[in-house]
Amino acid sequence: MDSSNTIKEFFENQGGIKMELNTISGLAIAGVICSVVLSMGVPIALFIAGRVKLKARISSFFIGAGTYLLFAMLLEQLLHVLVIRFCGLNAQSRPWLYYVYAALAAAVFEETGRLIAMKFWMKKWLDFPNALMYGIGHGGVEAILLGGLSGISNLVSMLMINSGAMQNTLAALPAESANQTVSQLSALWTTPAPLFFVSGIERISAIILHIGLSLLIYRAVKAGKYRTAAFTAVLAYGIHFIVDFFAVAGPALLPIYVIEIGVFVMAAGTLVMALKMGRMEEL
Repeated sequence: MDSSNTIKEFFENQGGIKMELNTISGLAIAGVICSVVLSMGVPIALFIAGRVKLKARISSFFIGAGTYLLFAMLLEQLLHVLVIRFCGLNAQSRPWLYYVYAALAAAVFEETGRLIAMKFWMKKWLDFPNALMYGIGHGGVEAILLGGLSGISNLVSMLMINSGAMQNTLAALPAESANQTVSQLSALWTTPAPLFFVSGIERISAIILHIGLSLLIYRAVKAGKYRTAAFTAVLAYGIHFIVDFFAVAGPALLPIYVIEIGVFVMAAGTLVMALKMGRMEEL
């Protein structure tokens, strides 16, 4: 490891275990800052635009956010715990089966939540602007949680490592806990710096996708014919599955940059298709 861009901090902890922390490059820190700004700033900007330009209800945003928290962060995670604990299915034991399961679970829980929210909780005021605002809430809270808050946590750790504060904190921990922490932190200096910019781009793609899928479910709920409604709903479920499967399985076969470009293209294509299927005069 090149000593010109790293600072080796060695210290002896209980049990004589040696640990090493390396400095974080300025480019990596800039990438995290950029991702945090995108992950938190874009949802806020879209929320303001939806409210001011489209006159959408604020409640539609929070219903979208709440539905994501309920169906994706609570119910879906409970299923994952059961599947992993009782079936032993994970990415290490049976990777491709796990990829299919993970993508299918995400599609089923999130699209079902979207369908329930629009059909029942937003029934009295469901229209194009509010369906779009729902998508901003759904994708926005995901971006804030997965990209914004986690990015802030990484940024704090990076600054603590570079300032030496992290070394002092680790020195006060038992050896086992300190080494586990160092192992977790190691991704901050082993990950190529440009990849830290990817997180923000990934969140933008996810927001675009969730807006597009929300508009598809909106069209399904508003469709007068059962066949049209069923086709549009199944289309939303299918697109969600394909995009998620590509995102989770892709790293096994393709470079991360190719995956992110592919996800962005599919997300943008979903939004364009949903807009063409929708009633543009409602804008």
